[in-house]
Amino acid sequence: MEKIGHRYVIQYFHLKGLSPTNIKAELDSTLEESAPSFTTVKYWVAEFKRGPTSCEDEHRCDRSDRRLQVRELADMVNISKSAVHRILAENLEMRKLCARWVPRLLNNRTKAASRGCFNRVFGDVSQQQS
Repeated sequence: MEKIGHRYVIQYFHLKGLSPTNIKAELDSTLEESAPSFTTVKYWVAEFKRGPTSCEDEHRCDRSDRRLQVRELADMVNISKSAVHRILAENLEMRKLCARWVPRLLNNRTKAASRGCFNRVFGDVSQQQS
């Protein structure tokens, strides 16, 4: 059963007057391993008590992806992708971790190097966009 189905069942049992503990027991006896946790049941019962709540997920604001890809950086400063990759990895001592470039060691020397390289590379770009 999907999460949305669990919510409808929780709402149904809540409207019948069952407590979160009893709802959890009913779900466990019916759904066994796929039953939601007690914390989830308790959360949704509290939501339904607050007022008319939809079982659907609320729309979340769209956050733009702030990460820059190596290709985008290369296009912005008109250099090759391999040069951008080399600058990030060797000069700025960053490594790609979970699709993000993160500093390996963040000490004063690497902070200063990162700041200096960023200002050299992006100083002109930020002035062009203004």
